[in-house]
Amino acid sequence: MKIAVLGASGRAGSEISKEAAARGHTVTGIARSPEKIPAADGITAVAGDASDTTKLADLVAGHDAVISALHFDVSADQILSALRQAGVNRLLVTGGAASLKNASGERLIDSPEFPADWKPAAMGGINFLADLKSETEVDWTFFSPAAFIFEGPRVGTFRTDTDNLITDDEGNSKISFADYAIAMVDELEQHNHSRARFTAAY
Repeated sequence: MKIAVLGASGRAGSEISKEAAARGHTVTGIARSPEKIPAADGITAVAGDASDTTKLADLVAGHDAVISALHFDVSADQILSALRQAGVNRLLVTGGAASLKNASGERLIDSPEFPADWKPAAMGGINFLADLKSETEVDWTFFSPAAFIFEGPRVGTFRTDTDNLITDDEGNSKISFADYAIAMVDELEQHNHSRARFTAAY
């Protein structure tokens, strides 16, 4: 497939770009600083600002799917509008864990342990997901990661769920960026969560 990765210079975007290219997909990495996009066979680095809807539409035209690894300073409406203009029907989004439910059935953001200073940024992801849920034209998937994503080995095994936080026997919810990328590219290829959210962790 021909894939455009928004935010390809960041940690998640870099790993997703490399994973997709390693599997034989053709990747256009888009970032404000394209020189920070990983250099690898199958990845073409392009300068772009996702907040400019018209220019973004031009950049993603002709791709089979767009993966957004952006922070939520660009709205769902802006990205979706660009995809509609470009005629691209598939969007996968790297989101946050704050709206996942804990063992008590409450969202992480609503639990007393959730740091207050994290809430403004976390609400960006929650609002983005809410906006996606009303989209009927573009086929979207929202990937909420584990609570903790770290620089670590590519293990290749993890568990998935939809709306519930995945924890290990010690109550930790974590995944490496490398395995996070595997989960995202698996979803790209397998298309298991059409117009839905999923999560992955060890």
